[in-house]
Amino acid sequence: MGDDRPAWARRIANERAARDWSQRDAVRALRAHAVEELPSDDSMIRQWKRWESGQLPSEFYRPLIAAVFGTVTNALFPAPARRDGNAEILSASGMETLEIVSRLNRSDVDSATLDALRITTDRLCSEYPYMPSEQLLIEGRQWLRRVVELHSKSLTLSQHREVLALSGWLALLVGCVEYDTGDRHAAESTRRAALSLATEADHAEVGGWAYEMRAWFALTTGDYRGVVAAAQAGAELAASHGVAVQLAGQEAKAWARLGDRRRMEVALDRGRQLLEGMPYPENLDNHFVVDPAKFDFYAMDCYRLAGEDKLASTLAGEVLRAGTDFDGMERTPMRNAEARVTLGVTAARQGDLEQAVIMGERALEGDRQSVPSLIMTSRELAAEMRKRYAGESVAQDYLTHLRELGQAKPGFLPQ
Repeated sequence: MGDDRPAWARRIANERAARDWSQRDAVRALRAHAVEELPSDDSMIRQWKRWESGQLPSEFYRPLIAAVFGTVTNALFPAPARRDGNAEILSASGMETLEIVSRLNRSDVDSATLDALRITTDRLCSEYPYMPSEQLLIEGRQWLRRVVELHSKSLTLSQHREVLALSGWLALLVGCVEYDTGDRHAAESTRRAALSLATEADHAEVGGWAYEMRAWFALTTGDYRGVVAAAQAGAELAASHGVAVQLAGQEAKAWARLGDRRRMEVALDRGRQLLEGMPYPENLDNHFVVDPAKFDFYAMDCYRLAGEDKLASTLAGEVLRAGTDFDGMERTPMRNAEARVTLGVTAARQGDLEQAVIMGERALEGDRQSVPSLIMTSRELAAEMRKRYAGESVAQDYLTHLRELGQAKPGFLPQ
């Protein structure tokens, strides 16, 4: 018989089990996060049972439960999906692409054209998880060129700053896709251009994401101290923006790989507290928006590295659930791939080679990949297989597949 409880109720029970807690243990942890007195243990245990059976906690208890499990309220209890229609430029701006381009050829630029460009930029950044890399790269570069050309037009001071910011967002997007596809040097040049545009426009958020890209590049090439330096510089610049959460996540990943559990957890908790205090984003698809579910993705990576297999596999399941629509379509294919690697690693450690290979191969199958990140995490699965199953032919087949991918992008293999 199927489990018809809400996903959050199943997750509460799974998170508790992953920590080997009784319901009394969970209530004790809940008290530790509460700033005011809670009802008696017996009353709270009855309450906890109701929550695990599917009764929605009150707004008072939701953030406390999230804190107990090291996540944020909107990741554990997602708000209904909100779409503002920006995916369709015509319906949102009243203009088709041809008209926008035509308006860009005028000697001056009106507010309607800038609005259309803003919507177009948002739409492109929202296509990052789905659109084939080659197509997104072509479109991104085309629009970046068009927007950059506006600098030669007659612009007001506010329009000039807006154009600089839009150029910065598009440069960030292009740089990310360049890196995904293996063009490491082009990606770094584009990232530097984005940082320069951010500095000229005095736009802290674009600048913060330029540092986040630097942290990401360093992480996937094994420069973990470089990750920490970039993350801290970006956080200093953009402390009040969502990118600060992702910077904390990247720093936590670096500390995990350096074997510093305490600093890993400090960075994770800093990111969690920042995200908890931020409003729920309006467009979850935009690559430069940190959605609440993404925090579970950071924590999953860290706990896998720390050897916390129950927590890592529980979070991997949540990443896959949040990243897959009801019809089975993947909303976040790149995150899902890394979640499958995590499930492969935990299976390998538990002696289940068949499941480890299935998960590892599924992770390599996706059409939309961030090759550097996928190689980095897959190498961790490869290390477990070499250590435990070196003589098994099925393990060798997976290692050969991974080696072929690595040979195609040798610059991304850690030294």
